[in-house]
Amino acid sequence: MAVMPVSGVRLARTSDVDGIADVNVSSWRQRFEAILPGDVLDGLDSGDLAMVWASGILNPPTGGHRLLVAVDGDEVVGYAAVGPCQDPDADAATGELLALEVHPDRQRQGHGSRLLAASVDHGRGAGFDTVVAWCPVADEPRREFLQSAGWGPDSAFRDLAVDPNAAEPTVVREVRLVTGIADE
Repeated sequence: MAVMPVSGVRLARTSDVDGIADVNVSSWRQRFEAILPGDVLDGLDSGDLAMVWASGILNPPTGGHRLLVAVDGDEVVGYAAVGPCQDPDADAATGELLALEVHPDRQRQGHGSRLLAASVDHGRGAGFDTVVAWCPVADEPRREFLQSAGWGPDSAFRDLAVDPNAAEPTVVREVRLVTGIADE
């Protein structure tokens, strides 16, 4: 009898960093194609990103930060990062979904939903009763995904300068989405 590969979500390991970096580059090039300048996306380097992810796994910013991976068998197909929210108006019970990406070839297979659910579970376990996520206004599929899972805008926004040293930096406006996760 053949053994079927297992899909699921688990904590990231340093052996996952190449897969995480591949998902990072592939998903950003697809998702931000109409939002960020091409030279910024072309400049994404998997090797550099793998080193950044390895550092984050080995030395997370706080004890409350977690990097999760979605796997299909042994293949990393997505990742999510969650930790305490650093927004000026956040309190200790507010977490943040810092990242959630699924490889473009593996989308619409449930990996994003599993990552989101695992991130919320981690948030509950860390004592968060609210989780926020920042989303570019122009990224309608991301907003729709989060809103379909019960997240909604709270009227906060921010403008991020991409490549601030450029003669004319690109400014990306993001809106903050929020959801309550307290156990009832």
